[in-house]
Amino acid sequence: MSKPQIRSSQILTGYGPGSMVDLPDDSVIVAGLDTWRYSRKHPLPIVEEPRLVRKLEQIPTIGAGIVLRKPPPAIEEDGFTPDVGAYRFPEWVVSQRTQRSPQGFVYRRLVHRRDLTKGKLKEEDGKSYSVVPIRFVRACPRGHVGDIDWNAFVHGHDSSCVGRELFVEDRGTTGDLDSVWIRCACGQARAMSQAARLALGALGNCEGRRPWLGPGNREPCGLPNRLLIRNASNAYFSQTMSVISIPSSGAEIDEVVQGLWESYFTTVQSDAELEFVLKMGPVKQQLAAYSADEIKDSVKRIRDSSDDLRPVKEVEFEAFSKSKIEQSNDRPGGDFFARELPRAKWDAPWMKHVDRIVLVHRLREVVAQVGFTRFESVGTDVDGELEVGVTPAPLSMEINWLPAVENRGEGVFLQFNADAINEWLVLDAVKARDAELQQGFKFWLDEHEKSHRNYFGIPYYMLHSFSHMLLTAISMECGYPPSSLKERIYSRASDGQYGILIYTGSPDAEGTLGGLVEAGRRIATHFRNALEFGRLCSNDPVCAFHRPSEHDHQPLHGSACHGCLLIAETSCEQRNDFLDRSLVVPTVEMMGAEFFRDE
Repeated sequence: MSKPQIRSSQILTGYGPGSMVDLPDDSVIVAGLDTWRYSRKHPLPIVEEPRLVRKLEQIPTIGAGIVLRKPPPAIEEDGFTPDVGAYRFPEWVVSQRTQRSPQGFVYRRLVHRRDLTKGKLKEEDGKSYSVVPIRFVRACPRGHVGDIDWNAFVHGHDSSCVGRELFVEDRGTTGDLDSVWIRCACGQARAMSQAARLALGALGNCEGRRPWLGPGNREPCGLPNRLLIRNASNAYFSQTMSVISIPSSGAEIDEVVQGLWESYFTTVQSDAELEFVLKMGPVKQQLAAYSADEIKDSVKRIRDSSDDLRPVKEVEFEAFSKSKIEQSNDRPGGDFFARELPRAKWDAPWMKHVDRIVLVHRLREVVAQVGFTRFESVGTDVDGELEVGVTPAPLSMEINWLPAVENRGEGVFLQFNADAINEWLVLDAVKARDAELQQGFKFWLDEHEKSHRNYFGIPYYMLHSFSHMLLTAISMECGYPPSSLKERIYSRASDGQYGILIYTGSPDAEGTLGGLVEAGRRIATHFRNALEFGRLCSNDPVCAFHRPSEHDHQPLHGSACHGCLLIAETSCEQRNDFLDRSLVVPTVEMMGAEFFRDE
C-alpha cells in the first residue's frame, strides 16, 4: 500500500474509513479501524474525555466500553510501520492512450485491473500505457459503494457482449455527464447522464458492498444505486461529535485525575478498589502531592460530571455563563480557563442586547468520529447531540474504539439577553419571516424524506447568521485565517440560553497564539464591523430578496450567499445551512425583521 498522504488530524473530517482518496499514483479507499496499526513500542494514544465517552455509549450501535484513540502517526520503525490501512478502489481504470473515432470523438479504453501488467495496460500497438482510476462509482445512502457493472450499464440484460472491449468516449469538450459516453466494441453506447437519473435504474440495486471493511465484505441492502463521482463533495460526510472539556471544579487535582481516568479510575467503585489503584506506579507518581481524601473527592466529582447526560451545549453554556470576573492577577492554566470581561471594557450602544463577554484563554475540544454518510451530511442538532434515528455507515466490523483528536485553542463567548430575543420574536415581521423559513425547511424535507432533521427555530437562524458575520470580522485582525476559526451556537429557548462561541482549535500550537482573546478585548469594534458587513451584499438585491421556498435550490437559506454569510464548511457547525442576515440587520429589502435595529 502507498504511504499516507494526509495529516492524521484530517482523518476525522474528510479522510476516515470509507473515504476515497486520490494518491499521486493510485486511488484508494481508507480501510476500517480493524486494519489500523499502532506501534508496539509505545502506549496507545488514548484521548481522555469521560463526558464524550458517556454520550457515545448511549448510541445503540456503539454501546458501553468504548475507548477514544488518536489516529496512528506515520512513524517508520524497524519491522513495524504504524499506519492507516487502505485498499485500492475502484477496480476499473482508464488507459492514458487517447484515440479518435471516425466521428471525431476522443476515446480511451476502460479495463479492469486484472487486465494490467505491472500496473500498465498493454495496447494493440505493443506499447504499455499508464492508467488512471475511473472517476465514476455507484453507491447508496447507507454508505455502500462499489464498481459499476459497465457491461450491464451499456447492454442491460444482454450478456452476449461480455468480454468485449469497452471505451470511455468524450463527445464534447465540457466533461459533463451528457458528453461522457461508455461504448462497447460492438457499437452499443450509453451516456453517463443516464446513470445519474435515479428513475431509470441504470445502475441496478445496491449489493451492500463495504470495500473499506475488506475485499468482498457486504451486507443485505437492495436500495437503488446512485451515481457517485469519487472526488465529489458529496462522496463522504464524516459524522462526528465534539465536546469542550469542562472541568468539574477549579481544583488542579481534577485535571490530573481526569488525565488518568480512562486508564485507571473508570472501574473504581469502592474505597478498596481506589486504594489498590493508588498503589499503581503511574498513579502514585502523578498524585504524590495529594492526600487520599483529596483524591477520593476528586474521583467523585469527575464521576458525577461524566455521568451528567444533559445536552452537550447546555453543560458548556453553564460553564461560560458562570465564569468569574477577570482579575489582573489571573493566570491561564489547565485545559479550560475562561474569565468574564467587565462590561465597562466593552459596553457600547450597539451591544445593549449582550449580557456577557467571556474571554476563553484556554479550551480543549475533543472530536470523535462515529461513522459517515454519503450524498447527504448528518450533523448534530441544536443542542450539539447526534441526530436521533440516523444510522451511519460503520467504521469497523466490531466497534470497541473510535478515532478522536483533541484540539487546544482559545475563544470568545457572547451571551445574549433572553428577554430581548423574546420581545423580538413576537414582532409581526419576524413571525412572517419565520413562516417563510419554515416553509423552506418543509420544501427541503420533502426532498429528503428519510431525514430526521428538525427545524432549528428562528433564534438559531439569527444567532448563526450573526456568528458568521462576527467570525469574518474578527478574522481580519486576530491573526487567524477564517478557516482556522470555528463556531458553536447556543440556542435553547426553553431555558433562555442564547450565546455564540467563536473559537479556534488546532492539534498544534497554532490554536493558542492569543490573537482571539485579544480580539475579544476589542469585541465592541468587531461587533460593529460585523453589523456593517451584513447590511449590504455584493449580490444584492438578488441575495436580499431571496425566498427559501421559491428560488433556486437553497431552501435552508434566507438572505445568504457566498458574497455575505457563507464561510468554510469546516468552520460552520451546520455546513452553511440555517442562515439569514435579514434577521440580524436591515437589508435593501427593508423587511423589518432584524434583531439589531437602528434607533
